[in-house]
Amino acid sequence: MNTILPPQLNSSRRPGRAVPASTGETRSPYYDCQQDAERIAVTVFLPGVDAAGVEIVVRGPDLVVIGRKSHPVRINFAAAHLEHAQLDYELRLRLGRELDYGALTAELGEGILRLDIPKRMVLPAAA
Repeated sequence: MNTILPPQLNSSRRPGRAVPASTGETRSPYYDCQQDAERIAVTVFLPGVDAAGVEIVVRGPDLVVIGRKSHPVRINFAAAHLEHAQLDYELRLRLGRELDYGALTAELGEGILRLDIPKRMVLPAAA
């Protein structure tokens, strides 16, 4: 059985919060994972991010989703206290090596990113 473990918490849903990243400060988006016998479906909530701002990276057993918001310059930026709301999103999940990341499909609509990752087909050993 494949276990889905986020890098820092044991919950499959967690609220957005500020976390340090190599490219600056980001926050972790809300997300949900569903698993069945053939695939894993990951839903990531990325409000304010368009398709050009989404980057999906696979590093071994890890899946990294980065959502960059467009950052318009606002006259009242400091007065409106938008510092946290303007942070980009970064989600890191360790999903395992049993998935076929090459066949990953992604769809973004209305700030919701849906990823569908099929599991690798395991061939029975020849006797």
